Amino acid sequence: MTKSELIQLLAIANPTLYQRDLERVVTTVFEEITTALANGNRVEIRDFGSFSVKHRSARTGRNPRTGDTVEVSEKFIPHFKTGKLLRDRLNGRA
Repeated sequence: MTKSELIQLLAIANPTLYQRDLERVVTTVFEEITTALANGNRVEIRDFGSFSVKHRSARTGRNPRTGDTVEVSEKFIPHFKTGKLLRDRLNGRA
């Protein structure tokens, strides 16, 4: 599902709301999650899951095509852990 498809589904489910307002709400939610993660915070949405940031240390890697060694710098990556309700629904238990 894309962002525009999500907005469209919300507009269908809530015909009294303007689509431009729904678009602003969805955009704001995504921006707030992104900002929180960029600041090193954890975001938890009950029954859905939690977003956090993981740190990967610098290491020496290998280019699979040429076999040369390559220095890979440290980086921060987003991590998502599903909530129990979402995991149960995906596995047909709820």
